[in-house]
Formats: sequence, structure tokens, C-alpha cells
Amino acid sequence: MTTPKGLLSGLWLLLVVLGAVFAPLLTPYDYDIQNLPNSFASPTAQHWLGTDEFGRDLLTRILYGARTSLSVSVTAIGVSVFAGMLLGAAAGYFGGRLDRAVTVVVDLSWSFPAILVALILVAIIGPGVTGTMVAIGVAYLAQFTRLTRAQIMAIRSETYIEAARSLGASDGFILFRHLLPNALAPVLVAAMLATGDAIILEATLGFFGLGAQPPVPSWGSMMSSGSALLFKAPGIIIFPGLAVALTVIAINLFGDALIRALDIKTRIREA
Repeated sequence: MTTPKGLLSGLWLLLVVLGAVFAPLLTPYDYDIQNLPNSFASPTAQHWLGTDEFGRDLLTRILYGARTSLSVSVTAIGVSVFAGMLLGAAAGYFGGRLDRAVTVVVDLSWSFPAILVALILVAIIGPGVTGTMVAIGVAYLAQFTRLTRAQIMAIRSETYIEAARSLGASDGFILFRHLLPNALAPVLVAAMLATGDAIILEATLGFFGLGAQPPVPSWGSMMSSGSALLFKAPGIIIFPGLAVALTVIAINLFGDALIRALDIKTRIREA
């Protein structure tokens, strides 16, 4: 059932995605062209959110920053979901030494905060978009591995699985035809909620200068550059911060609406 919160949050997410995709069509300005005489301009009809310390249009940079923040977060979580489902499905279905090995590695990585794992990996790989994607993907891999493993273990003894096995179905066929599709819905909802956390993590890395490198804008790097100018031009940090906050809140509300609509909590309790 559609709720007002779910509808409004979904509308905001749609606007953010459309703004990121069609940024070149929505603004006449370039995100990286400086106009120093127009630095720190207040919001006007020409610059709806004003300009930054280099005279660049803030709304333009927020739209292009959405491209960076969303693409990095969604790609990293997508890869993490794919790898986590494969590992979790194999561990949950085959059990034995494979399950013990995967469980030990997953539990070990799960014991560290995501930001610490991300910082270590970015320090090894180096700052930039690629390093941020890898760091976020690895940081959330344990979550999807554990969830998928639990779902597979809950349904691997069902009657229809035993029937498929008795009819000569291969392990690969049972995994990809029967088990993984039934474990998909909870994992996808968890992935959506994790995307909100990934946006915050990407913004955190960008704030520390470890994310997308200049002149490529991201919400975190914009907030970092505006932190030293908080009292002179507060909009430089406030507007990207609002973009992060509203987007993450919308993701959480929309994910909660999906959980209610798909009755995910009941399915997880049964697992």
C-alpha cells in the first residue's frame, strides 16, 4: 500500500536522479569553469543558490555532484550485492568448510566499522572515484553475504527444493532457479537502505579529500571546501549538506515503505 511518506520520498529520489542525469540540460553553466569576479554571489535569478569561492554556480555543482555521489554509491552497492549474494548462496547451500571459511572472513570484516574499512582501502588503493567504489563495495560486502546466507539456509530444505534435487536438478540450477530468486527481495531492500549509508560514506571520504578529486564535484568535497567559509558563505556547505540529508532520508523512508509493502520483516523473521 502506498503511503504519503513513501510517495514523497520516491518523488524526491526521482527528482534527484533526473537532475543528475539531465544536469547538462538543466543548467547553462559548467561545473568547472571559474568566474572569480563573481565569487560568493548571493542567490539571484541567474544563480539560484549563489556561487562558491571560485564563482562557480552552486546549483550546477550540486546537480553534477549528484552524478558523482549517486553513481559511486549505486555502483559500489550493486557490485557488493552481486558478490555478496554469490558468496552467501554458496556458503548457505553447500555448507561445510566453505561455509566456515566465508563466515569467518565475513564476521571478521563485519567487526570493523564501515568507515574504518573504507579509509584503509582508500589509503591502499589511493584517492579517487575508483578507490571510493572499491572501498564502499568491500565495506558492505559482509552485510549482503550474511543476509543471503541466512535466506538460503532457511529455504534450502523446503519440499520443492528436495523435489528438484530428486529429479536430478544440478546444484547450479537449484541455486539460480529456485534459491536465489526467493532470497532476492530482502537483499534488494537491504541494498536500497545501504545505498543511503553509502552516500554518507562517499560524502565522508570526499570531505576528507579521499573521494572524487577536483575539479569533479561531489557533495562531500563541496562541503569540505565550504567548511572553512561557513561564516562568509554558509550556502557553500549548507546546500550540499541538505542534498545529502534529504536524499538519505528519502532513501530510508522509501525503503521502509518497500519493507511494509513486501512484508520483508515477516520473511526475515521466518528465516
